[in-house]
Amino acid sequence: LGRICRLFTSRRCDKCCPSSISPRRVLVRAVSPAAEARQGLLGELLGAYRRLCSRPPKGFEKYFPESKKTPKSSESNTKASGRSGGAGGGGGGGAGGGGKRGGRKEETHWYTRLQKGDFPWDDREFRMYVLSGAAFWTTVAYYFFFRDGGREVTWKDFVNNYLSKGVVDRLEVVNKRYVKVIFSPGKTPVDGQYVWFNIGSVDTFERNLETCQYELGIEGENRLPVVYSTESDGTFLLSMLPTVLIIGFLLFMLRRGPAGAGRPGRGMGGLFSVSETTAKILRDEIDVKFKDVAGCEEAKLEIMEFVNFLKNPKQYQDLGAKIPKGAILTGPPGTGKTLLAKATAGEANVPFITVNGSEFLEMFVGVGPARVRDLFVMARKNAPCILFIDEIDAVGRKRGRGNFGGQSEQENTLNQLLVEMDGFNTATNVVVLAGTNRPDILDPALMRPGRFDRQIYIGPPDIKGRASIFKVHLRPLKLEAEMDKDGLAKKMAALTPGFSGADIANVCNEAALIAARHLSDAINQKHFEQAIERVIGGLEKKTQVLQPEEKKTVAYHEAGHAVAGWFLEHADPLLKVSIIPRGKGLGYAQYLPKEQYLYTKEQLLDRMCMTLGGRVSEEIFFGRITTGAQDDLRKVTQSAYAQIVQFGMNAKVGQVSFDLPRQGEMVLEKPYSEATARLIDTEVRALISEAYERTNKLLTEKKAEVEKVALRLLEKEVLDKNDMVELLGRRPFAEKSTYEEFVEGTGGEEEDTSLPEGLKDWNQERRDKEETQEEQVARQISGGMPF
Repeated sequence: LGRICRLFTSRRCDKCCPSSISPRRVLVRAVSPAAEARQGLLGELLGAYRRLCSRPPKGFEKYFPESKKTPKSSESNTKASGRSGGAGGGGGGGAGGGGKRGGRKEETHWYTRLQKGDFPWDDREFRMYVLSGAAFWTTVAYYFFFRDGGREVTWKDFVNNYLSKGVVDRLEVVNKRYVKVIFSPGKTPVDGQYVWFNIGSVDTFERNLETCQYELGIEGENRLPVVYSTESDGTFLLSMLPTVLIIGFLLFMLRRGPAGAGRPGRGMGGLFSVSETTAKILRDEIDVKFKDVAGCEEAKLEIMEFVNFLKNPKQYQDLGAKIPKGAILTGPPGTGKTLLAKATAGEANVPFITVNGSEFLEMFVGVGPARVRDLFVMARKNAPCILFIDEIDAVGRKRGRGNFGGQSEQENTLNQLLVEMDGFNTATNVVVLAGTNRPDILDPALMRPGRFDRQIYIGPPDIKGRASIFKVHLRPLKLEAEMDKDGLAKKMAALTPGFSGADIANVCNEAALIAARHLSDAINQKHFEQAIERVIGGLEKKTQVLQPEEKKTVAYHEAGHAVAGWFLEHADPLLKVSIIPRGKGLGYAQYLPKEQYLYTKEQLLDRMCMTLGGRVSEEIFFGRITTGAQDDLRKVTQSAYAQIVQFGMNAKVGQVSFDLPRQGEMVLEKPYSEATARLIDTEVRALISEAYERTNKLLTEKKAEVEKVALRLLEKEVLDKNDMVELLGRRPFAEKSTYEEFVEGTGGEEEDTSLPEGLKDWNQERRDKEETQEEQVARQISGGMPF
């Protein structure tokens, strides 16, 4: 008993192994050598089993005393580490990048450990699966590969070698496919294998057997008995395999439990977790900071203020202010809405929960509202926190459109979102941020104050913002040693009017790719200029072959654009013109438009005339027109309709404004009558004809200049501004082309990035100021408190 106790516990038990043993007990414990050998073998087996099963089964730890007796030092270390982990997660509320709401427990499931590369042999469930699988596949392999297959013979061999010699006891027809020969006792072949042969059909076999026995003279009781049997050859396993796999998959998803959907600690998991939110709590995964966001300083201040609300609510509550419920970030694509949210997640010392608007809707009915409820439960448990819903237009569209009287899943999800957002009170400390580039299609109930108190518009950056964005994206690039990053950023900002932050990032990346394509050691200014042309006009196609007549037509077409813009006051200054095909176009002209927000009728008319210069030049020099002006005509038509329908710049239509349909939008009815529509069409044609006649008159007067530019284009293929000055002289109108000229009179050359006094430490908690003795006495006197 003591030996067995020591085998299991590795120590002596006081009850069965006392220190003082009487001689009588010594005599009783004496055993034979054979018994000692058996006990030694048993001890080795038990030792091996104990090593494999070193950990007690889950739920039975309290029945194993050794699992409780751990060194105090390790226990204290565990507690210390637990305290440090709690301290780290207390502020973040479990924002460890995917923990259980307020901080998930460490994942110990064998499936997750196996994914991480750890072989979990100490897990009892894993050992059971491995051993069961090994036993099953061993049985299957033995059945298919090592079973006795017998020896096949032909019908003729069976009759001549076995039936005629009288060694057959009976015949067994198996599955009506083949016949197994059962030999008489003592007549079995030397190799010991059974003999079998195939049959075409049972009727033919019986008829042939009867004929052979009659010919051999086997009659009466001596005739061979025929037995019919059914055996499995394993094919039924293949037919059952799909069903077994489906059942096994369902059982596996059920048994995985918390690890079912990769979300430990969240209910049953697997198929039962479909109604749980897919939101993530971020903290350390985001390496984007506010220093990486430029060109939208006003929006950054708004977001910083939201974080400051959560970190220092007393600063605002002392003044009677309430924390805003939420804000929605709107603006064109590529302006930095999601990037600003990422920077907020990387900078804010509060939990940041993010989810995509399209993740609420699934194929199952009721999943959307359930996920919204689960999302806000998570947010409340992690308060104070920031909840960001990206592309909220996926669930926030206006209700009552296209549902044909029925309640759609999207509407139910939106209704639940409205209820959850309106249910927050001022003490919840949860701020909801959302991003979209289609605020016009959002439901008005979602946009009202109390749900989204602020609408933060992030538009395309101005020239100062573009310079700041270029500085951010130039940091990781390897530039030539003599290049100044600040100066380069300003030059590039002047060359990229209208570019968004995403466009600028693309320009910097394209410049690096072009430098690598030419095996350059560093990136220079020429690479950036080529990258801008690549982004604006598309890929340069030097290998595209144009016929001489087509090339001449393209040259005169581009020359017409260049000359018309050169001599029109309100046209954009020309930077470069080329007849090398780019993208879909056969020619390319780069202009430097002024950054302005208000346009006069004369300015818009000059732009239309410059756009029509190519078509007019073709008609003047060739007496015919081509399809090359298709894009020009589309732009002119859009401008004419906008002037008449939206801007009220037509005397006959009047001072009215109607919305033009968006591209790809189906228009079922127009907001004006048929008579007004006919009048609009007439006035649009008249306006375009006026611009065409004006351009024709201008280029007829400047016919020699157009021909000069066209011939030089045919010679050099690319002309820049200096070439145009050489051919046409200086432009007769003042124009701006440098960064300093563009920012003149705007209050400085750099973007204002200063913070208000209340946001100096926007992401830090402020300690209450300690009162001096005089302040304490004054407060007690004013409050009527006794000393």
